[in-house]
Amino acid sequence: MTEHLRKPEWLKIRLGGNEQFTRTKSIVEQHCLHTICTSGKCPNMGECWSRGTATFMIAGDTCTRSCRFCNTLTGKPLPLDLNEPANVAESIRLMKLKHAVITSVDRDDLPDLGAQHWVNTIRAIKEKNPDTTIEVLIPDFQGRPELVDMVVDAAPEIISHNMETIRRLTPEVRSAAKYDISLEVLAHIAGRGVTAKTGIMVGLGETTAEVEELMDDVLKAKVSILTIGQYLQPSRKNIEVKEYVTPEQFESYRQTALKKGFRMVESAPLVRSSYHAEKHI
Repeated sequence: MTEHLRKPEWLKIRLGGNEQFTRTKSIVEQHCLHTICTSGKCPNMGECWSRGTATFMIAGDTCTRSCRFCNTLTGKPLPLDLNEPANVAESIRLMKLKHAVITSVDRDDLPDLGAQHWVNTIRAIKEKNPDTTIEVLIPDFQGRPELVDMVVDAAPEIISHNMETIRRLTPEVRSAAKYDISLEVLAHIAGRGVTAKTGIMVGLGETTAEVEELMDDVLKAKVSILTIGQYLQPSRKNIEVKEYVTPEQFESYRQTALKKGFRMVESAPLVRSSYHAEKHI
């Protein structure tokens, strides 16, 4: 039996509890919305909700995939909520967000894999909040460029798709997504002239050389924004943490990525793909 790694001091999380945190929580619950903040057990939920920001998760709370790093429910999803785009847009208005981040579960059960629901949500946000910029964190849509194009044509300012981990560990960590398919999706986004962004986790057993190889791969795909954060095991059923990467190593990754040519890099233990996303605009 492997020995459980003890969390180091730098991973202590400050929980939120101010008036803004309570207001954000109330708005999310009143509109029956899902957030990756809660479903993913994000360590920054207290900080972000206390600032009045949240990452909305559309297309339900049940994913058709079962990636070993993720705590989102997996199984057969319910039908899409046709009121969800309007509810997300209204919540963004109530929160007075200048920048909104939207992600989703994978909906491999749908003929269009949820692409039209993405379009409806982006359009609803823009109609209700014309001054709000939008970042979307999309699934791979099974590598189908025509579905990625639907999201691109809805004109969010940033489109993100996470690589999650290095090439060698992808089959072990991600249940259906393929490393090269993700690279193709990112290259297609950038090729359409949209800012492309990706994120990875470390602490899963990767080497520094493998992380740098991934940097080179996504740079070739014309990705300009990279986030790197520590993987934290959300439950016992998820893959175990192999290493707690030091803040010094995260800073080394950041410096290396900037030297390689990324426009913006967030690299620290508690960084997640939507962390401080408003700065990326």
